[in-house]
Amino acid sequence: MEIRVLKYFLAVAREGSITGAANSLHLTQPTLTRQLQELEKELGQKLLIRGKYKISLTPEGLILRKRAEEIIEMVEKTEAEFQSISETVSGDIYIGGGESDAFKYIAKVIKELQAEYPKIKFHIYSGNAEDVTEKLDRGLLDFGVLIQPIDLSKYDYIPMPEKDIWGLLMRKDNPLAEKSEIKLEDLMGVPLLASRQMSPKYSKDSGFLDWFGDKFDQLNITATYNLIYNAAIMVETGVGCAVTLDKLANTSQNSKICFRPLSPRLDSGLDIVWKKNQVFSPAAKLFLERLQCAGSLNQNVLP
Repeated sequence: MEIRVLKYFLAVAREGSITGAANSLHLTQPTLTRQLQELEKELGQKLLIRGKYKISLTPEGLILRKRAEEIIEMVEKTEAEFQSISETVSGDIYIGGGESDAFKYIAKVIKELQAEYPKIKFHIYSGNAEDVTEKLDRGLLDFGVLIQPIDLSKYDYIPMPEKDIWGLLMRKDNPLAEKSEIKLEDLMGVPLLASRQMSPKYSKDSGFLDWFGDKFDQLNITATYNLIYNAAIMVETGVGCAVTLDKLANTSQNSKICFRPLSPRLDSGLDIVWKKNQVFSPAAKLFLERLQCAGSLNQNVLP
């Protein structure tokens, strides 16, 4: 299976036609058709459904598209890393993470590094812990910023200096908005939008669910979310109240929503992580060194 042919396949998937793909690739249609037929023969699977007006993908074709995108991304990332070796420090650094106000520490290091090495480019991917660790494990990210609780046994890490505070995001006209803090009994019967951090699957053995005790199963969880932006829109619309971290949604004076911390206080630490025995590009290595030397961050690498 050649990288070139995978790019041909992705072009067809993107354009939805042999003609459009051939034009974008500057190939003749017979040549492109032959390459795709050979790819199907090599894999022993039908990949394309050739309709009257549009080409679509079979289930096997959908699987190959996802894998091909990952392969091409990895190839391009590898090529960029080797191109940067012979130059003044340059290249691309890929960082993934959940939403957190503590990302400002990462942003500070990025700003300082770019001032000295303007050829370094940063690519930020936002996602939950499951998304980020999957990309870390596949080598598609250099670093991840993970909100605890999280299993760090596969990674080296640096803990961040601040913790995020959990609380309730609600409309300002909600009766609970009159309280300065939210207790467990206040949540009973309230329609809740729950962060995936609240799921037993992601919080098992972390102590996170201890705050809810034996009342967790009695909560009225009407929806779940992984990133807060859309959840905040649902809160503003009146769908329910969101259990979330502070400083992520707009709760300014002009906003219709507000945040109140949980009591007793519930917070989560954050870690900057990378794979054990990771081989970094010169740019990523320099970034890690700056993180380790930053006065506000103390390195804590797992043995």
